[in-house]
Amino acid sequence: MALNETSVSPAATPSGGLDVARVRKDFPILDRVVRGQRLVYLDSANTSQKPRPVLDAIERYYEQSNANVHRGTYLIAEEATAAFEGARAKVAGFVGAGSPREIVFAKNATEALNLVAKAWGRANLRAGDPVVITELEHHANIVPWHQLVSELGIELRWIPVGPDGHLDLTDLDRLVDGARVVSFAAMSNVLGTLTPVERLVEVAHTAGAIAVIDASQHVPHVPTDVAAWGADFVAFTGHKMCGPTGIGVLWGTEDILDSTPPFLTGGEMILNVTKEGFTPNELPWKFEAGTPPIAEAVGLGAAVDYLSGLGMEAVREHEVGLTGYALRSLTERFGGDLRIHGPSEPAERGGVLSFTYRDLHPHDMTQVFDQHGVCVRAGHHCAKPLMRELGVAATARASLYVYNDESDVDALGDAIDAASDFFGI
Repeated sequence: MALNETSVSPAATPSGGLDVARVRKDFPILDRVVRGQRLVYLDSANTSQKPRPVLDAIERYYEQSNANVHRGTYLIAEEATAAFEGARAKVAGFVGAGSPREIVFAKNATEALNLVAKAWGRANLRAGDPVVITELEHHANIVPWHQLVSELGIELRWIPVGPDGHLDLTDLDRLVDGARVVSFAAMSNVLGTLTPVERLVEVAHTAGAIAVIDASQHVPHVPTDVAAWGADFVAFTGHKMCGPTGIGVLWGTEDILDSTPPFLTGGEMILNVTKEGFTPNELPWKFEAGTPPIAEAVGLGAAVDYLSGLGMEAVREHEVGLTGYALRSLTERFGGDLRIHGPSEPAERGGVLSFTYRDLHPHDMTQVFDQHGVCVRAGHHCAKPLMRELGVAATARASLYVYNDESDVDALGDAIDAASDFFGI
């Protein structure tokens, strides 16, 4: 098998849905027994598990074609370069980019968003310029803008979240008036809320602002077309979409990427250097300083192949159905003792269930879950401003993906019962 080819086993039913039992077999870690229990992994919003084709692709790169890219003229270096750039082309196709030149590989979505704020922002923003973000944001789409408040004196404005978990757009026109940037998540990592991407992009452009989208939770779960969105920048990460850690993506239009100065410097991002200065490389390498994450890109390309083989429409259909089951069954089982934050309609959210149960602290609760093999994250989920708006310090967060089914939701319910029994409430 060539380095850039991936074997993908069929995992769709004749009706086009996901065969979850078949999908599970692609993920070796799900065969583990932990603390005497089967592993119930419900933390994919944090990081997804990796299917065998991704693991094999990374291993094959290191075993057969480990070399640096764009530099050597020998065979394995050419193979590595072809695999690396082939992965870029796969990612471009997966998200509807017009060209691989629009795909910049970064360490993760956090670095990609920092690139936008630090490179584009420092070059284009001035004191008093408004930047609009939302109360749903991950810290990765908050802190870089806070830094520009301190460094440049920009004004940070916030789109509020309503009690139903959706953005409150009542005052949107005033908030974006005069704005230079509107930056927002396509899907909340806490509430699962799907935001009105096209409307926010249109409003941003009407106001003369650029639109920046954090699609870290969207791309792994929902068919994504960045060109149809019409945004200027879109960031997402590999490790939440069945790919490896250490690689993320920044998509941008060629025009805006061309006009943005380099973020990090040295290595492959250089076209020429003299004693007087330097000339940056062409897109996309202008933003890829040093030796890039080659094996990680190969793994991400394999993840794109895997998800494409499942079909993103089928992925979304599966998660809407499973999220609906979770909302119904857990509410029926625990009533008002269990509070699940976010939209009540499964079609308006992703498979992210942030919840509190009675007076149990989420960290205490999830430690009991662990004794039953159930993996759920507890904490503020890198979204402290949103936690304050929700009136909680932390939540437990169960998040669903392609390898989860109703039995995993039921196991979560059993774990909640176990925590209640353990603490005697």
